[in-house]
Amino acid sequence: MTDVLIKGAKVLGDNAADILVRDGMIAQIGSIGSTRSSGERDGARLTVVDADGLVVLPGLVDLHTHLREPGREDAETVASGSAAAAAGGFTAVLAMANTSPVTDTAEAAERVLDLGRAAGLVDVQPIGAVSKGLAGAELAELGLMARSRAAVRVFSDDGRCVHDARLMRRALDYLKPFGGVISQHAQDPHLADGTACCHEGEVSGRLGLPAWPAVAEDVIVARDVQLARHTGSRVHVAHVSTAASVEIIRWAKAQGIAVTAEVTPHHLALGTELLAGYDPVFKVNPPLRPDADRAAILAALVDGTIDAVATDHAPHARHDKEHAFPDAAFGMLGLETALAVLAEVAVRPGLLTWAQLAQRMSFAPARIAGLAGHGRPVAVGEPANLVLLDPDATWTVDRAASQSLSRNNPWHGRTLPAPVVATFLRGECTAYRGRVRGQFDPEEIA
Repeated sequence: MTDVLIKGAKVLGDNAADILVRDGMIAQIGSIGSTRSSGERDGARLTVVDADGLVVLPGLVDLHTHLREPGREDAETVASGSAAAAAGGFTAVLAMANTSPVTDTAEAAERVLDLGRAAGLVDVQPIGAVSKGLAGAELAELGLMARSRAAVRVFSDDGRCVHDARLMRRALDYLKPFGGVISQHAQDPHLADGTACCHEGEVSGRLGLPAWPAVAEDVIVARDVQLARHTGSRVHVAHVSTAASVEIIRWAKAQGIAVTAEVTPHHLALGTELLAGYDPVFKVNPPLRPDADRAAILAALVDGTIDAVATDHAPHARHDKEHAFPDAAFGMLGLETALAVLAEVAVRPGLLTWAQLAQRMSFAPARIAGLAGHGRPVAVGEPANLVLLDPDATWTVDRAASQSLSRNNPWHGRTLPAPVVATFLRGECTAYRGRVRGQFDPEEIA
């Protein structure tokens, strides 16, 4: 038996306290000694972690992770993606369904669940496809996936939009009885086809890149909130990137419609001007947007219109990413840098406190996904899913040091704040200073 005593961490960035972890749960919080007289159990080893000056938050939850397995293990596996997640402070991730084969059956969902349990670094919850094969023509096995061991509650054709309104309505009707939610990739394929790769505007015209108008996102968001109102079911808008989408979501919430939304770190921090060098690392779906859109989504995250931050971690092998910009794969890495980017754009400028950041990166994502045991308060009797970060330190991102198998990291070479020091999943240290369990000696954290 091993107990863990975290000494002097600032809980949610507020008052410093000691946290005693026992049997994977938070047993005590307060001023706790580190000797047997303080409550150490007979036969148990006590690991004491000096967390003076560090901030402790509930483990982060990612609503939007691409783990690529099965089918593209050259880009990522569930194990390597779990390692990247743990290194970034996450204790749970939701794995998107656009694998090969697609996660559109109960058996496929259970396979992803089992791969995550075998890795054992974070809880991996599969997302089920809305349509068979992501083809947008016929509903996938929604009910069977929901009733499977994987207990799927979030469904998405991410990478593609559920653009058929009748199919979307049927899916919403079907999911309502068991509390399911559709995470929609809002992209009208008639307005932004498969060649579009740059926000439609001055930059796309100057660079000669196929243009993606913001309205291609906006019209799907507008349609889906109306379908959510009509059916009384839940819609979640993935990777919101436009100012108009924000206003639609704000209106929908004011009407009491069951809509939630997420934004990615890269859409908050990176802008269209970065495409001037045609570097395919910055090709992402939806595309990077101008400053006005970035300001709008940041303001919406701060005021709560946008509920959550999600990484859209999208690893790609070099042979898929290193092409001319229009031909390169969409997507960028995000799990290991998400917390630091949010610290840079929202916490350091005083727009969010650490407690508010926890709301958007832990509490709200867990609530949207229905994940028990995650997004819980740092309180006695709660699971010890925790992340320790250093609010006063900085670190330089090195793609070669990533736990991911892929290297399409847009933050490479940048100095970011608030490095993750340690991540705990049910009391076990899964990551320590960028390394994951098996790469460090447990004695190092004492």
